[in-house]
Amino acid sequence: MSPPASPTLANQIEHLLPQTQCTKCGFDACRPYAQAVATGHASYNQCPPGGAEGVARLARLLGKPVIPLNPVNGIERTRTRAVIDEAVCIGCTLCIQACPVDAIIGAAKQMHAVLPSLCTGCDLCIAPCPVDCITMENVTTTTGWAGWSQAQADAARSRHDFRAMRLQREKAENDARLAAKAAAKLKEVEAETAHSEEARREQDRKKAIIQAAMERARLKKLQAQADKNAGSTS
Repeated sequence: MSPPASPTLANQIEHLLPQTQCTKCGFDACRPYAQAVATGHASYNQCPPGGAEGVARLARLLGKPVIPLNPVNGIERTRTRAVIDEAVCIGCTLCIQACPVDAIIGAAKQMHAVLPSLCTGCDLCIAPCPVDCITMENVTTTTGWAGWSQAQADAARSRHDFRAMRLQREKAENDARLAAKAAAKLKEVEAETAHSEEARREQDRKKAIIQAAMERARLKKLQAQADKNAGSTS
């Protein structure tokens, strides 16, 4: 039996990040940031939730000097969590869509609520709220890794990855429904009997529109698969 493969540098870097998925580093999530640091396209001092200790952790791994946190990305602060004012919430679901770890529950036109133990304090739900009913409250008096544990980071990473897979599955299912609908519509158009030149031109126009949409969907699916394959090899 062959020994397990050694973790890539990107994997090692990702393991040292707090996994708040806050995007303050300038990337969409912790994983893309880890990949950028591993390839030298980002510095190792761009993670405010990790703070000074986070920079030191990465510096040790990379064999580089400890440097200050880049203020452009934010400051080290106490851990916070989101709180929704139930009396003001209009149930728009925008905060649910923005939460990277599925820490907000609710449904359209119904009051939403934050699951305190799951919230990473990323702040991403604040901006999209149209009625400003979300505030961030302090959970700790300590900052950075002093207010966050490896177990919490691992759990947040799992929720983020599960959410990404769920969204991908839902998108694939929706694309399949649209493709089936387009195919059915094309079949319907092809079955139509054109009784005049004008009707034939209209029939051809409809067929061309549907076929073009189906081809765009096919190419988009191929590109998504290529991006997925490229990400899995990083």
